[in-house]
Amino acid sequence: MKYQTDDPYEICEYLDIQVMDRPMGKSPRSCKGFFLVSSRCKLIVINSDLPDSIQRIIIAHELGHAVLHSDSAINTFHEFAMFEDTSRMEYEANVFAAEFMLSDDTVLEALEMQMDFYQTAKCLYVPPELLDFKLRILQCQGVRIIAPYIAHGDFLKRDLEQPLS
Repeated sequence: MKYQTDDPYEICEYLDIQVMDRPMGKSPRSCKGFFLVSSRCKLIVINSDLPDSIQRIIIAHELGHAVLHSDSAINTFHEFAMFEDTSRMEYEANVFAAEFMLSDDTVLEALEMQMDFYQTAKCLYVPPELLDFKLRILQCQGVRIIAPYIAHGDFLKRDLEQPLS
């Protein structure tokens, strides 16, 4: 709201966060992106081999790290699970991405269409896990909906182009 945009690239520009896209592979185990701070310079690197729709989700997630965790000592290469805080930080970045990518009104309108959970996620162009995070947020706000509780902090490590099995 402050910057009058929902474009994560524009928000990064406003926040003086450099965004680079680099090819990092297409296999499910390839790095999708990361956030780091070096000499007080903030940088988000996104895997350019991913489809644009997935890149947008990854940048929203990494923007979450930039906003929520840039003062943390473990912000560089947060994907590595060497630190106890990593799962909490990943969870927080996922919640940030869910709030950033999915407005309350849009989600509630989609749910009124009486589609099942997975159809709703597909209609909203997000992985089901991200919709699950958003539904949990709405529940906490008092909205009477059922969240499937399928999402974990590390869901972005899976191949997001494949349906959940």
